[in-house]
Amino acid sequence: MAKKILLLHGWGGSDFPHWQSWLAGEIAKDYGCVNFLKFSNFNTPKLDVWMQELLVALEDFKPDIVICHSLANTLWFHACNTQKIPQIKKLYLVAPPSLTCKVKELAEFFPLDVPQRLYAQETLLITSTNDPYMSTDEAQNLQERLHVKMKVLENAGHINAQSGYGEWNWMWQEVIS
Repeated sequence: MAKKILLLHGWGGSDFPHWQSWLAGEIAKDYGCVNFLKFSNFNTPKLDVWMQELLVALEDFKPDIVICHSLANTLWFHACNTQKIPQIKKLYLVAPPSLTCKVKELAEFFPLDVPQRLYAQETLLITSTNDPYMSTDEAQNLQERLHVKMKVLENAGHINAQSGYGEWNWMWQEVIS
């Protein structure tokens, strides 16, 4: 059976040339099963709206793999704290923002508690040495509190199109392996 992959974008979306958009296309080109969820009002996100959209997608799509980028990580943590989400096989937490993010437009998402359980059999936290939204110390602390593996990318910024992450072959290899 083919893996079902759910991609969750952050604030502002992840449209082309972002790696999530590229990855969705690569998965679909190979007749893979992908849901690249587009959250409502992604430039002015509302936690309760995004939470409801996430829960519906999890219920309807029943993914094996979830790949979060940026604010989607925060949303996933909130969902875990509700204890109302299903167990998945693999979770990728890519470039999460600081747990105490101070961006005014995102205030209702923060602060938040680190979840005790991530509802995934396997989780990989992927961070960058120069992410403007999370310091390396915060990333290390988050990794320790979540008890997950971590991959640190050198000078990858926020791991988005602006920092050169359009095609991301490493992630493609991860999801097809």
